[in-house]
Parts: sequence; C-alpha cells; structure tokens
Amino acid sequence: MEKILFLYSSREGQTIKILKHIETELSEFQCELVDLHQVGEIDFSVYDRVLIGASIRYGKLNKKLYQFINANLGQLNQHKVAFFCVNLTARKEDQGKDTPEGSVYIKKFLKLSPWQPKLIGVFAGALYYPRYSWFDKMMIKLIMTLTGGETDTSKEVEYTNWKKVTLFAEKFKQL
Repeated sequence: MEKILFLYSSREGQTIKILKHIETELSEFQCELVDLHQVGEIDFSVYDRVLIGASIRYGKLNKKLYQFINANLGQLNQHKVAFFCVNLTARKEDQGKDTPEGSVYIKKFLKLSPWQPKLIGVFAGALYYPRYSWFDKMMIKLIMTLTGGETDTSKEVEYTNWKKVTLFAEKFKQL
C-alpha cells in the first residue's frame, strides 16, 4: 500500500479537518498526519506523496512552514509534494480568491518560498469565534466587518467548500 505524509500548520483545526477529508478520498493509501510544528527530520523517500496544508492568521503563514521548507528544499523538489492554504478570504469564490491565481496569500507565499509546488490548493477556512481569545475575537471581528463577513461572535461558521477539497484530492492522487 502506498504511503502519504500529511504535514500541517493549523491554529484552530480546520486545516486538520480538511486533511482528514482528503484522507477519506484517498482510502487506497496509508496516510500519516504530522504537525509541522513538532516534526524533526523526515525522510521523504519513505512516502509516495507528501501533502502540506497551512492556515493563514492575520495575513501570514506560520514561520515554521518557511523554516521547514528551507530545511527540506531538496526533498520537496525531488518528490511528489503538493501544498494548500486555508484562509477566510477564500470564502469569496465569486471573486476568484479561492484559486492560486487569485489568492494574495499564495502570491506572497510563492515570492517568499524557494519551493514552488506544482499542485496548489486554496480553501476557505472556518470562523470559530467562541474558541478565540478576547483579543483574537475582536481583531477577527474587525477584519470580518471590513471584508463583509460574519461578525456575530457567538457563532461558528464553516466556509470550506468540501466539493473543491474533493476535487483537489483527486488531483493530488494523480501526482
């Protein structure tokens, strides 16, 4: 059975939830889920494919992602590796913000990263207001007010387009 490594950088768990959905679409593979923030050295040759998922917080990917990329650039370039980004801006599918070409975060990532993945996905995340600290709740509410999103801090809202995640899983399977 072929093996897949799922690496993730997630704040509230939506990136993990997306990876678990992708895992259900890849039932013929053995999948291993690893926190990018806890990982040591990884031998990519043990895996047939690698998928890295990372979330945006306050407009940025976690610096651990870039550290991992810099430390593993050779392996990333030599193996079947894909990347996806999770952010709230991607909820604006009608504006193309859920595509690598229309995502300001992917454009920034590609400028900052020496690794240029061949397959990139962009998925809308979720708002988990009740789980946030007071500061995060107020900052995210302000951002959502400015961008026309949900501002009721008693709600949890999931924006992820699961059909789009399934289509990405199919593309990843074809790497």
